[in-house]
Amino acid sequence: MKTKRRCEWCLSTDLYIHYHDEEWGVEVHDDQQLFEMLTLECAQAGLSWITILNKRDNYRKAFDKFDYQKIAKYTQKKIDQLLQNEGIVRNKLKVNGTVTNAKLFLEIQEEYGSFDKYIWEFVGGKPIINKWKKMEDCPATTPESDAMSKDLKKRGFKFTGSTICYAFMQATGMVNDHMSYCFRYKEVNKLNKN
Repeated sequence: MKTKRRCEWCLSTDLYIHYHDEEWGVEVHDDQQLFEMLTLECAQAGLSWITILNKRDNYRKAFDKFDYQKIAKYTQKKIDQLLQNEGIVRNKLKVNGTVTNAKLFLEIQEEYGSFDKYIWEFVGGKPIINKWKKMEDCPATTPESDAMSKDLKKRGFKFTGSTICYAFMQATGMVNDHMSYCFRYKEVNKLNKN
């Protein structure tokens, strides 16, 4: 039986492979899911993505399934509890940043009607489809991620540098950065058209 060719970055664990095969690069338009991915990408700053993926279920439990309306109302007592939670990254700046980001997320929803409508404007409302032949060709930032980062930071969002924003764009299907030889490249393009 012929094995499927995948992007090299995902081959180290079954969890990584599952994430790559099921989620990565697929368009996300649900605000709750967008907030989850934004939170996880922000938590990743300075760490590996597999570290965060391994803690994802703990994050879901700790942060009320990424209910940004609840998170925006977290008290200092709740934040202190989170900082004791060994299942998440116990970085004070990142935990506080998640609460700040939830409040600002709500402000964007009020302004635009949805976070989805706001965030997808950075790619003109449809995915950027790249055609990389090798991992080294794939950039860490783009003009679109620079613009997103600049705007999010101006609004007060935490841990939203251009590299984090680009990883968020890749994860939520705003850009298809599957390698052109990867079996998911065509599948994701087809999924994103429907």
